[in-house]
Amino acid sequence: MRNFYFSVGLFILIPGFLSCSSNPKTNITETNNSSHASMNTSTLQLQKTIQLPNVKGGFDLMAVDVKGQRLFVSAEDNHTVEVINLHTGKPLKSLPGFNEPKWIVYLPEGNRIFVSTGGDGKVTELNGNTYKVAHTFSFKEACNNLRFDSSTSQLLVGVGKTFGSLGRIDLIQNKILGEISLTGYLKQFEIDGDSVYVNLPDKNTVEVVSLSASKPVASWAVTEAKRNVPMALDKTHHRLFVACEPGKFIIYSTGTGKAIQSINISKDADGIYYDEKRKRIYVSCGEGSIEVLAQKDADHYNVIQNITTVPGAGTSLFSPQLDKYILTVPQSSNQIAEIRIYQPVK
Repeated sequence: MRNFYFSVGLFILIPGFLSCSSNPKTNITETNNSSHASMNTSTLQLQKTIQLPNVKGGFDLMAVDVKGQRLFVSAEDNHTVEVINLHTGKPLKSLPGFNEPKWIVYLPEGNRIFVSTGGDGKVTELNGNTYKVAHTFSFKEACNNLRFDSSTSQLLVGVGKTFGSLGRIDLIQNKILGEISLTGYLKQFEIDGDSVYVNLPDKNTVEVVSLSASKPVASWAVTEAKRNVPMALDKTHHRLFVACEPGKFIIYSTGTGKAIQSINISKDADGIYYDEKRKRIYVSCGEGSIEVLAQKDADHYNVIQNITTVPGAGTSLFSPQLDKYILTVPQSSNQIAEIRIYQPVK
C-alpha cells in the first residue's frame, strides 16, 4: 500500500453468516472525535529515531525478526528493502533491485524473508542469512498485501491492478497453487481459519472469502465513507476494524457483517494495529498523526490521543512480541527518511 504522502482473520463461518446481505442494515453509533481527545500522559513514548539518509521517497509495509532484532522495511520509491538493527538502532543493510517493494513477511522457521513487488507482480523469497534470492513467484499483475496462513503453510498475496485476486503459494512445495478471483481490486486483508476479509476500496465493500470453497461467500457494503483501505482484526471479540476516507474508523462485527460504531479520525489512515494487552488501537494517518483509540468493550471505542507526526507518515507496525510501535517517515525536500520507534505506555 503506497504511502499517502506520494499518492494518496477471521472466523469460521457460523450458521446464518452467509445470509449477510450486501448492504446490511444496522444502527451504527457514530462518535465525533474531531476535537481529538488528548491525555496528560502519552500512550506512546518516542524511544528512538533511526535516520536513513540514503533512502529517497516513501515507504510501504514492514516485518520484524524478533529473535534477530531486525526490522525489514519496504522503501517503495527507493526500490530497496532496508534492514535495520533494532538493538543498535542503526541501518544494517540495503537490498536493491526490488520493483516497488510492498509488503514483507518474515518466517523464523527457515529464516525466510518474502517481499511482494507492485511493479512486476512478483513475490521474492530471500535467504535470511545471506539475503540472496531463494525463490521467485510470478503473477500476472502487481502484488501487494502478504499474509502467512500457518494452518496450511500457505502465503496469501493480493494480486492485481485491473482485477483482483488472492494468490496462494505453497511454502512447503514452493509453488503457486492458484488464485481466488474477487469482484474488484483489493487492498488489505486479514485471515483466520477458513475465512479471509478483504477490503475492496473501488467497490466500497468488504468481501468475505472462504479458502476451502476458493471463492467469495459474502459481501458487506461500506456505507459510512469511501476508500476502505487499511484493516485489522480483534479475534477475541470478533471485531474487524476498517479505516476509510475522509477520516473515518469503522468497527464491524464479523459474526453479523454489520457496522456497530463509526468514529471520526484524521485523514489518510494507512495502518491499523490492535494492542490486545492494553485494549488499544493505533492508527497511523498520512495527514500527520497517530490516532490512539481505547476499546471500552467489544461495542464501544473512543479516541484517547492524537499524536502529531509528519505529513505522509502513514506506514506503521506494532509488534506485540517486542512491545514496540514503529512508524516510517518518508523523505521529502525538508525531511530525511527515518524510522521512529515508540514504547507503548501502560
